[in-house]
Amino acid sequence: MSDIANYSARAALRDGTPIEIRALRPNDEADMLAAIERTGPDSLRTRFFVMKRHFSEKERAFFIDVDFSNHVALAALVEEQGHPAIVGGGRYVVTDPGRAEMAFVVVDAWQGRGIGSLLLRHLIDIAREHGMRELTAEVLSGNASMRRVFARADFRMARSDDPATVRLVLDLAPARSA
Repeated sequence: MSDIANYSARAALRDGTPIEIRALRPNDEADMLAAIERTGPDSLRTRFFVMKRHFSEKERAFFIDVDFSNHVALAALVEEQGHPAIVGGGRYVVTDPGRAEMAFVVVDAWQGRGIGSLLLRHLIDIAREHGMRELTAEVLSGNASMRRVFARADFRMARSDDPATVRLVLDLAPARSA
C-alpha cells in the first residue's frame, strides 16, 4: 500500500463549508453504505448505469479494499449533526499500465457545491504524481452536470462503443518541448 493511503487535504466548498478529501479507509464501509442510502435513484443510476442500492460481498470488497496502487479511492467528508459524514467519493482503477478509469458519486443533498470537482482535482494530482499518463471516464450521455465537471478539467470527448455513454479522456503526459 502506498503513501496515498494516508492522503488527506482540507478545503472549503463554494459556500464556505469546510470539507476533508481523504483516502478511503477500510473502516469507512458503514459510512460509505450510509451515503449510498442517502443518494437518490437517479444519482445512483448515473454512477452505476443501473439503479443500484445493494451490493454483493464481492462488490463491497471491491469498493472498500483499495490497494492505493492500482485502485485509488478518496472520500469527501463534511460535518453533519456534529459528526464527520461521507458525502461523496471518487476513485480511479488502473486498466492498463499508465491508464486508469475514474468514477464519482455525491450524495444528492450535497450536489452542485463543488465536491465532484474537488475529488476530480485531487485524483488528477495523485494520478499525475504516480505516473498515470491518461485518465478516462464513461458518463451517461444525459449526465450533463458530470460532463461539465470533466470538461472544466480539460477532459475531451472520445469514441464510445455504447451510444448511451460518452467517453471522456484526459491526457496527463507531460508536454514535449519543441
